[in-house]
Amino acid sequence: MKNQKGFSLIELLIVVVIIGIIAAIAIPNLLAARRSANEGSAISSLRTFHGGEMTYQATAGAGNYSTDMAALGTAGVIDSVLAGAQKSGYNFTYSKTDATTGSPATFACVAKPVTATGVTATGTRDFAISTEGVLNFAASSTGITLATGSFTGGSPHNN
Repeated sequence: MKNQKGFSLIELLIVVVIIGIIAAIAIPNLLAARRSANEGSAISSLRTFHGGEMTYQATAGAGNYSTDMAALGTAGVIDSVLAGAQKSGYNFTYSKTDATTGSPATFACVAKPVTATGVTATGTRDFAISTEGVLNFAASSTGITLATGSFTGGSPHNN
């Protein structure tokens, strides 16, 4: 019995502790990377949405923007996932005004994270874009508010 091979209990406990330390360091970084990827996807989706609205206005809209995001998907100018108003952990809301005599048509779209706090947060910032094409952001705690054909709050995003 003296020639038994294997690990002692102490050696196994040391390995478990080392794995626990590595996990404690890696998991928060992985969650932060996921939030960052979701935010990048929301920014890209808003830019896609803006291009889709411009295309819709020039082709099918007769000078006005789409009635909702689903109409852009039906027209084939944005993908079906974005047309469903939820993508990569963000909810998208949309508002527009039609053109009238003396005022042009306008639109705005706001992207807010599904969950903005805690371990399961899908993002920490709100994003918005409007007719002018300037992408804005704000911390989800202060937020961006959608109005009819525009939004309030936020600062221009630098890229």
